Amino acid sequence: MANNNLFFLYSTLQIMKTLFSIIMILVGAFCQAQTKFTARPQAIPHQETPTLTIGSKAPDFRLPNYDGKFYSLKDFASAKVLLIVFTCTHCPTAQAYEDRIKKIVTDYKSKGVAVVAISPNSPNGLLLEELGYTDLNDDFDNMKVRVKEKQFNFPYLYDGDTEAASIKYGPVATPHAFVFDSQRILRYNGRLDAIENPSKGANAEDLRRALDEVLAAKEVTTPVTKTFGCSIKWAWKTEYNEKNEKNWQSRPVTLQEIDTEGIKKLVKNDDSDKLRLINVWATWCGPCVMEYPDFLDIHRMYGARDFEFVSVSADKLEKKEKALKFLKEKHSGVKNYIFKDEDIYKLIEAIDPKWNGALPYTLLVEPGGKVVYGIQGSIDNQKIKRMIVDHPKIGRYF
Repeated sequence: MANNNLFFLYSTLQIMKTLFSIIMILVGAFCQAQTKFTARPQAIPHQETPTLTIGSKAPDFRLPNYDGKFYSLKDFASAKVLLIVFTCTHCPTAQAYEDRIKKIVTDYKSKGVAVVAISPNSPNGLLLEELGYTDLNDDFDNMKVRVKEKQFNFPYLYDGDTEAASIKYGPVATPHAFVFDSQRILRYNGRLDAIENPSKGANAEDLRRALDEVLAAKEVTTPVTKTFGCSIKWAWKTEYNEKNEKNWQSRPVTLQEIDTEGIKKLVKNDDSDKLRLINVWATWCGPCVMEYPDFLDIHRMYGARDFEFVSVSADKLEKKEKALKFLKEKHSGVKNYIFKDEDIYKLIEAIDPKWNGALPYTLLVEPGGKVVYGIQGSIDNQKIKRMIVDHPKIGRYF
């Protein structure tokens, strides 16, 4: 009888242990589901966005961090001072100040200052042509990439779906800093400092002065400063986007014949002062056709700078009309060529003697012919954009 009782007790404990494990798994799954976030940028009507005035109470918000966790004002309740910086991923000025924001976090954390960044931009309000100083746009997924690359030590919140929080604060440019005291009363709004380029040695002097004065319970000497940077991409500013897209699609699309010597000249790149991206493709090449729009996006991002994209069709010359039709469908208003010599191996040698001939093939060439990137097969889109923007001829800052 005693043995039966012990067996029953042991079995009961095992069942309870199993049930507890199942419950914990379900709780974990529920918590994970609660923090999972999917971005859905929305069209919203035009609204006035006056900047929050000194003496105003901090408007509350509930926004997702790059990791999906939601934050609101109460999450920073213990801080003596709260610094909210409206910034973004694409803007050159915002990028120029990223390390200074990280340094503020490091220097002021022990003093009771909490720092949170909010991206106010709607991805719907951003043009490809405005991405000339970055490899990333302002959508939620790209925020995560930038956080990982730069190792942000502060929450980076997304407000691109409805911009509801940003409308209440009224930032005018990225970055735009707002400093609130322990009662969450606005004491300072404006720039971090007056020198954008990080190589010039500025250290967020204006913002540091304001933080020090608020921590010391003093009046802020200069409570409002002007900001400089990219304008906020409000979701209702889409008319220019539509006009810009129509302008791009109306560009003439041509396909010029080019011989071996012409190809060699393209690769040598001594006829321009631009970084040149050359893609060899064909209409019968599936990967070529699939990735081609990415090249046009890259051109639109960097084409206003010292950069150009050139396409070279490896289709037979008798297929020229087919190749041109494809280019027109893709609105390829760039320099497009088709190799006209019968011997395709001349094209291979002229492009790159190391190339074995498989398509697609892509080269990134400096003026003077130095190849800085070459790949047979589909490109790593993110990698090549990063290589372009980080090249000395392009760069991330003004």
